[in-house]
Amino acid sequence: MAVVLILGSHVAGSRVGGTLISLVLALSPFEIEPLHVPTTLLGRHPGWGLPGGGAVADDIFAGMLEGIAANGLIAGIDAVVTNYFASPGQIHIAAKAITAVKAANPKAIIVIDPVMGDAPNGLYVNEAVACALMSDLIPHAHFLTPNLWELGHITGLPTDTLPQIHYAARTLGCPTLVTSVRARDGIDALMVDGNDAWLGVHNESKDVPKGTGDLLTTLFTGHILDGQMPRFAMAKALAGVCAIVDASVTWGTSDLPIIATARMAWTCKDLPIYQLDE
Repeated sequence: MAVVLILGSHVAGSRVGGTLISLVLALSPFEIEPLHVPTTLLGRHPGWGLPGGGAVADDIFAGMLEGIAANGLIAGIDAVVTNYFASPGQIHIAAKAITAVKAANPKAIIVIDPVMGDAPNGLYVNEAVACALMSDLIPHAHFLTPNLWELGHITGLPTDTLPQIHYAARTLGCPTLVTSVRARDGIDALMVDGNDAWLGVHNESKDVPKGTGDLLTTLFTGHILDGQMPRFAMAKALAGVCAIVDASVTWGTSDLPIIATARMAWTCKDLPIYQLDE
């Protein structure tokens, strides 16, 4: 059994953020135990309008992590997945918790989803949060999962072509799964692992519910914990995302139908991937 610490939003009425991550991991075939420490307590995704609820205070966030540590659970954590943070203080606290996890279990995997913005509107966190993510959290990552806009913002480099995306991701110093890449017909993901880059292409659907980026990060993490190489973890994760999105479109759901489809999504046939020429 693997234990995964999730640091991210709790959204009661929407399948997004840390709520989605916890559910999808719990429904995996790999016996994963999620520990979710929320950064926000919201009623619904802000994309629907005023979400209700609000950010978890920094001292409450720190206290929950202290409670986990006091119960002797830190050494048993096999992976940490980060998602949305509401304040720079939360990020500083998260970085300390990740340091403690690494010290207790040097084999623990740290997956950072640097949630800060997207095209076309740019940042949807304040600048201080974005800066703290870049300075305090990203250096801890064993794997990063930015969208294309976030990759450009983090690196300050152009990301208009596949070679540019490859180069920008390489500068981050760890295997990086870049989402929202458009290279062929459809919407793509690029797995950059040192000098190697692998492209996964899938059809684009209209009116897709929020949470697909969170879902991809989650499935990717689970497959990495199962021992898959990063490029194959991406191929399996993309297949799972496509399966859940297809079900959502077919059924006309306003949220990703996680409970109905997550078990199936873990075992889909891998999506084809293509190695890029240097």
